[in-house]
Amino acid sequence: MGSAGEKLELESDEEIPFSSSQATNKMDSLHYEAPHIASPRGYRSSRVLRKMYQISLLRSIYVVIIKAKINVLLPFGPLAILLHYVTGKYAWVFFFSLLGITPLAERLGYATEQLAFYTGPTVGGLLNATFGNATEMIISLYALNNGMMRVVKQSLLGSILSNMLLVLGCAFFSGGIIHHQKVQVFNKATAIVNSGLLLMAVMGLLFPAVLHFTHTEVHFGKSQLALSRFSSCIMLVAYASYLFFQLKSQPDLYSSVGEDIENNPENSEEEEAPEITQWEAIGWLAVLTIWISVLSGYLVDAIEGASDSLNMPMSFISVILLPIVGNAAEHASAIMFAMKDKLDITLGVAIGSSTQISMFVIPFCVVVGWFMGKPMDLNFQLFETATLFITVLVVAFMLQEGTSNYFKGLMLILCYLIVAASFFVHVDPSKDGD
Repeated sequence: MGSAGEKLELESDEEIPFSSSQATNKMDSLHYEAPHIASPRGYRSSRVLRKMYQISLLRSIYVVIIKAKINVLLPFGPLAILLHYVTGKYAWVFFFSLLGITPLAERLGYATEQLAFYTGPTVGGLLNATFGNATEMIISLYALNNGMMRVVKQSLLGSILSNMLLVLGCAFFSGGIIHHQKVQVFNKATAIVNSGLLLMAVMGLLFPAVLHFTHTEVHFGKSQLALSRFSSCIMLVAYASYLFFQLKSQPDLYSSVGEDIENNPENSEEEEAPEITQWEAIGWLAVLTIWISVLSGYLVDAIEGASDSLNMPMSFISVILLPIVGNAAEHASAIMFAMKDKLDITLGVAIGSSTQISMFVIPFCVVVGWFMGKPMDLNFQLFETATLFITVLVVAFMLQEGTSNYFKGLMLILCYLIVAASFFVHVDPSKDGD
């Protein structure tokens, strides 16, 4: 007992620099030693424990909020809310909401990456894709609750297009420039499975649109809705089966590259350590998600007014502008991993995110709309469905070799510019609620 008290006294008097993870280990040791210590030293141990918690919390706030340069955009969020109630100018509210959500989306991706250090590469990649899509899902649920089904469809479609063309293109281009002296490779098996799921999603979106525009429904307007709900349930089952296949049935197919990196002594020095603890990462995920939810409400309310004020098509705002903000986390992560020559993680972020939106988020919104009494269906109109179909084919051909270079990245970026220009001159033939 005396030795434990002397050890605690020594630790409380010394000032030893430690990281956040070291602080957690030290606090755990104090937690187990404290019950065996007499009252004065027990009081000192609790004071040291509180001090360590305060240091860890302050360091977490510094790392997440202050350290990142993109957080200079954070004040635009409260400013958008202020402008909403003071001026009512929807264009400014929309613009400042976009700026305010951008750093939140990026920090959400950062907190997910920190949590991935404690969960492993496979679960970490799934968490990265899930929380990376949290912004799009929150915006979609707000728009769905307001009856803006077209905004939901176009924003989710735009997120798929942005991930597959812009995010993956920028990652391939950046990685190809940095590693121009060699050919970057990735696991073809993962890319092929994801491409197959994306083509299945295109099938689910294509049939309701064709059924509607060929006027071959048994009950006009009702058959496509029933088909959409049935197809959505099937797509959710397919995505759940994919998760089981990825995490339980054949995890080696997806984690082999990550394990090779971990087992390779040459790359061991390049592995990063977590900057915040596991519970701090979970806490930040909760805080950031709540704040994104608040700003998303003001963003959705300002979309129609901003479209009229800026004389900009709603389809361009929904398909191009909103997904670029929502994909800020995926964009930064994919480019960073590609520059580190970790293309399998890049594909997991970009293509995995597109797969999750098409096979989970879109069917999930249809099912939620079903329970809410909203006629949300999978009829994305022929123009949007054709755009998605061609995009999936282009990306599938780019991935079939299992190699990457800056030219492929440039081609994907240029394809995205063509898509953006197409939606800028596209007039949406339908209105919300039709």
